[in-house]
Amino acid sequence: MDLELRHLKVVCAIAQHGSVTRAAAHLGLAQPALTAQLNRIERALGGPLFERDHRGARPTALGELVLARARVVLPAIADLRQEAARLTSTSVPTIRYRIGSTGNSMISGLMRRLSETRPDTSVTTRASWSAVELTELVAAGKLDFAIVGVCGDAPPPHGLEWRPVAVDAVGVLLADDHPLAGGEEVDLADLAAAQWAAAPGDGCFDDCFAAACARAGFTPEPMYETDLRVCLDLVAAGQAVALCQPTFREQATVRGYPFAGAPLRWRHLLGWHPEAPADAVADQVHEYAREAYRDSLRYSPAYGGWLARHPAFGA
Repeated sequence: MDLELRHLKVVCAIAQHGSVTRAAAHLGLAQPALTAQLNRIERALGGPLFERDHRGARPTALGELVLARARVVLPAIADLRQEAARLTSTSVPTIRYRIGSTGNSMISGLMRRLSETRPDTSVTTRASWSAVELTELVAAGKLDFAIVGVCGDAPPPHGLEWRPVAVDAVGVLLADDHPLAGGEEVDLADLAAAQWAAAPGDGCFDDCFAAACARAGFTPEPMYETDLRVCLDLVAAGQAVALCQPTFREQATVRGYPFAGAPLRWRHLLGWHPEAPADAVADQVHEYAREAYRDSLRYSPAYGGWLARHPAFGA
């Protein structure tokens, strides 16, 4: 394996936070995924970089050497990218932001903020149900950023630098005349006899949903997999209930409700290639994405109130 800048960032994050677990949370990765990545880095360098035990992670002599070099190389590369961005901004009339998304409520707010940054900004978007597809497009240089969702503690697709934007409790979309509608949240067990609908997606969410239903004491009916428009029609007609992000904009006849106890979570992540020009503006784009998420809560005030009482969720 060739050593890359992202590997140096991983080593620095572990040293900074003093443990693989805390570094994984900072980087938006599952702890086993970061441990596997560290093991690959150590094999590439020929020895352990950290002594790890119940007290945390402390650099070895080899680790100190790598950290010393990384603390020189990473700032130098960051300076190079900033200088290159300043140079190209004077010679290229348009700054482009090409953003892929698996579908969420923050995209419009993010587009508006990027467009308002300066008048010569061009923002284009691409939608896909597949986080893997968007990751590959960013890695190939065809997109600058990807905003995707992953369930629970599942790791994001490999190959990009990922930063968490927000964590949502997965909810259910109900028609206003549904017997369970009108409260603050819905108990998953009360939907044991429901017919379910969902838009397509990849990752482990199907398994997580089946496991959550099993914990609630039932096996769900086979799910209708269809596009969002048909999901809305099925729910409004009372033919199904649909899994949803509770930030879903409230409609005239349907509304999203979090599940009681939050048995399912959805992590929104911003990803980019650490060696692409996007790295120079990633901090600003990440902050805009968090602001856009918070703005999106105005379309679902009931969920905003729920988040205020559940501080482990939200941005």
